[in-house]
Amino acid sequence: MVMGKDFSMADDDSNMTARVRRAVLWRSGSQIAAQLVTWSSTFFVIRMLSPSDYGLFAMTQVVLSLMNLLNGYSFTGALVQAKEIDRGQVRQVLGMLILLNFSLAALQFLSAPLAAAYFRTPIVADLLRVQALFYLTTPFIMVPQALLSRGIDFRSQARANIIAALLSAIVAPSCALAGLGVWTLVLAPLTLYYARAICLFVMGRWWVWPSFRFKGAGPVFGFGMAILVSELLWFVQTQADIFIAGRSLSAHAIGIYTTSLFLSQILVNKFVPAINEVAFPTYSRMDGDRAKVAAGFAKSVRIIMLVAIPFSLGLSVAAEPLILTVLGPKWVETVPVVRILGCAMPFVTLQILYAPATNALGRPSIAAAISGTGAIIMPISYLFAVRYGAVGMAYAWLTGFPLLTLVATILSLRVIALRPGALLAALAPALGGGLIMTAAVTGVDHLLAPLPPLPHLMILVVTGAASYAATLLLTARQVFSELASVAGLRGRRAAAAAA
Repeated sequence: MVMGKDFSMADDDSNMTARVRRAVLWRSGSQIAAQLVTWSSTFFVIRMLSPSDYGLFAMTQVVLSLMNLLNGYSFTGALVQAKEIDRGQVRQVLGMLILLNFSLAALQFLSAPLAAAYFRTPIVADLLRVQALFYLTTPFIMVPQALLSRGIDFRSQARANIIAALLSAIVAPSCALAGLGVWTLVLAPLTLYYARAICLFVMGRWWVWPSFRFKGAGPVFGFGMAILVSELLWFVQTQADIFIAGRSLSAHAIGIYTTSLFLSQILVNKFVPAINEVAFPTYSRMDGDRAKVAAGFAKSVRIIMLVAIPFSLGLSVAAEPLILTVLGPKWVETVPVVRILGCAMPFVTLQILYAPATNALGRPSIAAAISGTGAIIMPISYLFAVRYGAVGMAYAWLTGFPLLTLVATILSLRVIALRPGALLAALAPALGGGLIMTAAVTGVDHLLAPLPPLPHLMILVVTGAASYAATLLLTARQVFSELASVAGLRGRRAAAAAA
């Protein structure tokens, strides 16, 4: 088998800027398109299934999240970060991934009864055994994805993601209508994974035979192991909630909590990682120039938080009409949980933006230290909070993540060489606009007469959008030109004028 492209990272600044802009547009645009397709299916399925179905699924995700840390993703990061790689290194990484993931599939299949015994829920074993099939796709997703990312080529990835999302969006409601219950939540992502693997393998044209001889793979192992330590600690931080709550709360209560998290983390989980996927290879190609990385990081924070802060705070203040409109009355218990989690999400968003920059500068130990701190703070918070049910678990996020974000900021800014004042300046437009928006929406909400959920929601959304846009126009008009620049609108207008 042959490999279709070279691995050179050479590029001039102007060409690099254009490629990054295209990458952001392709990655974020495809993510939006794929999510619109997926959400049309997801929200239909949520209305069909019960909170208990989502609680059972959440129990399996603790195991899958742990296993996924061992799937070799950290080794593909070395392919992106390194200045030069060759065909032999790619073959070695593919070989590593095949060995790891096929072993993980066997391990999960055999150990599934132990997880079911821990959660005192026998069906968890059956779910985990079928979900072991996920790992067989991992090598054929990760290698082409890493090499495409290295070349800052996100167009092929975008096409694969959209095709996979379409197929999954067909399978999910079909399974729900057929009465498959919790199995819907297994078969739909299984379809997504296999479709994505096939599309990336074909479209990426990175076709090599795997090598199981690992001589000379020390640099790949070294960088990969440093990232792996960070990810293991991240697992403790992010999965401790279900691990702790799974033995104390009912499947119904866990379903309420995890569905609230799903809604609150839509931006954090679905869109910010897409931006980070572009950020990591972009920072890596700055050759350790901290001034460039600092400037790029400040710009990314400013732009991302312009969306993240109003989205999260808006979700918090409009939680009731949103949930009644989108999910229906049976999910009304999620309202107070979403309100609390929405206030915590801006801290979560900022915290996860640091890792691509520090990793690209060759300091994965910083991300590991942050994850280690989170692995202490968050489980302690959950242990105290679990007695208060889903609402208590939400308050654990609101108390733990601001502290963790402060630690992440102190550790990361030193490496990135960004002054705290510059970070605050990047956050100021979104934070000021978000707080004024929240006050405006809350005031209008209190003045409104009782309304059906949909018109109630539409009034709050229009109020929030108008007050936020007006605040930015009055206090930070320059952000609009910056957004236009990122989207390439200014360049197209200039070209049209010149023509």
